[in-house]
Amino acid sequence: MTDRTDTSTHHMEGDLPAGGDRVGGAFGQPPSLEAWYPQRLRVELLHRNGLDADPLGADFDYAAAFATIDLEALKADIKQFLTTSVDWWPSDYGNYGPQMIRMAWHAAGTYRIADGRGGAGTAMQRFAPISSWWDNGNTDKSRRLLQPLKHKYGNALSWADLMVLTGTCALELMGLPTYGFAGGRLDAWEPDDGTWWGPEVWNPHDVKSYDDMVNRDERWRGKNGEQGYDLQSPLAASHQALIYVNPEGPYQSGDPMGSARDIRVTFTRMAMNDEETVALVAGGHAFGKSHGMVAAAKIGAPPEIAPIEQMGLGWHNPQGTGAGKDTMTNGIEGSWTPNPVRWDNTYLENLFRYEWEQTKSPAGSIQWTPTDPDAPKTPDAHVPGQMNPLMMMTSDVAFKVDPEYRKVCEKFLEDFDAFTLAFSKAWYKLTHRDMGPKHRYLGPEATIEDGLLWQDPLPEPEGAPIDEFDVDALKEAVLKTGVSVSDLVFTAYSSASTYRDSDKRGGANGGRLALAPQKDWAVNRRTVPVIEALRGVKADFERDASGGKRISLADLIVLGGCAAVEQAARDAGVPTTVPFTPGRVDTTQELTDVEMFEWLRPIADGFRNFVADDYRQLAPGVAPEQVFLDRANLMTLTAPEWTVLTGGLRVLGANADGSDTGLLTDRVGVLSTDWFVNLTDTDLLWTRTDDTEMTFRARSQSTGEERFTATRADLVFGSNAQLRSAVDAYAGSDGQRRFVADFVRAWDKVMMLDRFDVKGARRYGPMAA
Repeated sequence: MTDRTDTSTHHMEGDLPAGGDRVGGAFGQPPSLEAWYPQRLRVELLHRNGLDADPLGADFDYAAAFATIDLEALKADIKQFLTTSVDWWPSDYGNYGPQMIRMAWHAAGTYRIADGRGGAGTAMQRFAPISSWWDNGNTDKSRRLLQPLKHKYGNALSWADLMVLTGTCALELMGLPTYGFAGGRLDAWEPDDGTWWGPEVWNPHDVKSYDDMVNRDERWRGKNGEQGYDLQSPLAASHQALIYVNPEGPYQSGDPMGSARDIRVTFTRMAMNDEETVALVAGGHAFGKSHGMVAAAKIGAPPEIAPIEQMGLGWHNPQGTGAGKDTMTNGIEGSWTPNPVRWDNTYLENLFRYEWEQTKSPAGSIQWTPTDPDAPKTPDAHVPGQMNPLMMMTSDVAFKVDPEYRKVCEKFLEDFDAFTLAFSKAWYKLTHRDMGPKHRYLGPEATIEDGLLWQDPLPEPEGAPIDEFDVDALKEAVLKTGVSVSDLVFTAYSSASTYRDSDKRGGANGGRLALAPQKDWAVNRRTVPVIEALRGVKADFERDASGGKRISLADLIVLGGCAAVEQAARDAGVPTTVPFTPGRVDTTQELTDVEMFEWLRPIADGFRNFVADDYRQLAPGVAPEQVFLDRANLMTLTAPEWTVLTGGLRVLGANADGSDTGLLTDRVGVLSTDWFVNLTDTDLLWTRTDDTEMTFRARSQSTGEERFTATRADLVFGSNAQLRSAVDAYAGSDGQRRFVADFVRAWDKVMMLDRFDVKGARRYGPMAA
C-alpha cells in the first residue's frame, strides 16, 4: 500500500549512510518532498515504470521475442552453467543449483495475497529496496553469474523469466521432476519505491534484547502465542527485510513453536496452505547449505549503497577470499542433508529421526545440531574429504513441534512420491502465482494442467458469439428493465473494479460478482437486484436468439453499464458510443477459491465512496485517500484517468450506499461536469461534520445555504495540487466534451483490464505502488 513512507536504507551493519538530517538529505542531494511532507499523497506513483524508463520502447513485443528461443537449448545452457565454478564466487559442491534455487525462491517469495504485490514477475529483486534486504544477501552474486546467459539471449529473455527458469532447471538437474515452466514475465526498469514493506527497518544481527524487539515492533498485533496475534495487512513477511520468517525464531529467540506460528501466518499471507508450506520448506532445504562463517558486523554495505567500484555488488566480505568456505549470508552455517545436491527425503528423515539441540554458528547465530554422535554427516562444500555435522534452523524444528505441520511431515515421510508431487506443484505455484491468467503464459511447457484453483480458472465459452446487432438489441432490452442508469453503472463498475495489476487477479471476466464471496460483500449489496434483472434479460435473449447464441452474465453486466453511460452522455447533450468487447464467460462457484478471493474485498473504495465499518481496525492510522490512491494504482490508472473516472462515477450516482454524498450535482445520472465545477467552486466553504474527519459539509459563503456533503475521497481532488490541476481541465466552460470522451476511454480501460484473452500479455507488468 502507498500509505507509509520509509526512506531509510538498511544493510548488515545497521547504519544509515552519512550525510545530513532527515529534511536536508545527503550532501549534494536536494531534500525530498517525502522528507518535507511525510503525509503527502504521492500521486506521482501512478506514473512509474512507464515508457520513459524502458529502453526497449513501446513497439517491443516480448511474447514474439520469447517465441524465438529454443527452450530446450536454453535449459541445456543453464544446466551446463550450473555445474561450473568461477574463482570470484565458487559454487558449493561444484553446483550452483542450490544457490539459484534460493535466488528464484526469494524473487517469488515476496508475493503477498492481500494486495498481490511482490513476486518474481518483474524481477524487482534487481532493485532497491529488495535487492539490499538482509535476507537477500548475496543474491546479487547469483544474478551476476547469470549475466553471460542473459546477454547471450538478449531481450528475448527477461531477467524475471531467466531467474525463475534457472531455479527450475536447478531442481531438474538435481533429480526433481518439476511441474513445468511458463515464460511471460516482463521486467521492470526502475525501482519500486512505493510498496509498503513494513514500519520498521530491522537488522536481525543488531537485536539488543528479545523484550525490546517485541515491545517496539509495530508490525504485529498482539504477542506470539496470544489470541489475536497477526500481521498488519497487507504485509506478509514476519519482519521488514525478510522474505518469510527469521530462521532463528521470532526475534532470535530460538523458539520453535513461536517460529511455527510465524510460519503459518506468513505463508498463509503468501497464499500457501499447511501442506504447501511444508512441501516448499522441506523441498527447498533438501538442497544446498546455509552460510555463516563471518560475523555480520564485518560485512559491508548492500548493493544499493556499496562503494561505486564494486559495480553493483554488495555485502563485501573481508575475511579470507570473501567467498567459498568464508561465505557469510544469513549467519547460519551448514547443510540439512548428507547429499545437498540430490533430491531425496533425508531432510525429513533426519529431522524426525534425531533429537536436536541448540548451538551457535561461527557467526554467532542460533542453529541446531543432532544430539546423537552417530548421526550422518554432510560433506564440506569446499574442503575435499571434510565432513561436518548436519544443521537445522529453528524454523525447521518448528515443523516437528507444531501438531498440524507434524501431520503433514509424517504423511510425506511415509509417501515420498506424494512429497515429490506436492513440492513440484508448490514450486510451480510459488513461481507463477503472480502471473495471472494462463493467457499470459508463454512457451511449450506453459500448459501443464487446467483447473488449478489458484489460477482462477475460467470455463470455455458456450454457444455462438453475439454480433453488433445483438449488442444493440441487448442494450435496448437492458434499459427497458427499468433499472436506473446509476444502478447499471454501479454494478458494471463493481464487477470490473476487483482487478489488480499486481498479480492480474480479479475483474469482470468470470462473472464472479454473482458468486460468493463477492455477492455477499457489503460494498456490493446494491448489485444484487440488478443482477437478478439482468438474468431475466439473459434468459429472454437466449430463448429468442437464433443459431444457438449465448450471452454470459459477465458480458451482460458490462454491457448494461456501457448502455447506461451512453444514456447518461446523451442526457448531457454529448451523444457517444461506449466500446464493448464481448467474449467474457461465467465461471462456477466450484472454480472460485472463496478464501483467496476474500482478500480482494475492499476495506475502502473511493471510486464508490465506500469505507467499511471496520476500516479503523483494519487500517489503523491510514487515511482513506491513501487506500484510494492504492486502488487507482492497482488498476494502472494515471492521475487524469483516476480523476475523470471518479468525477464521472459521482455524477452517475455510483455510491455504494446509494446516497448523494459527494455527488455534487442535482442531475444524478447525467454525465455532466457538475462534480468538477462544484468541487472547485470558491464560494463553497467546507467544514467537518464531526471529529472523525471522514465527512464534510459545504455551505455557500454568499447565501449561507448548505449545498453538499462529501468524503475525503472527494475533497482530496480539491486539496491535492496535482489532482486539482486535473480537475481544472474539466471544470472550465470547454470541459464537457473532453470529459465525456475521457471518461469513456477510462471506463473502457477498466472494463478491459482483465481481458488477456483478447489482448495477450500486457506490455508492462505492475506499476510500483
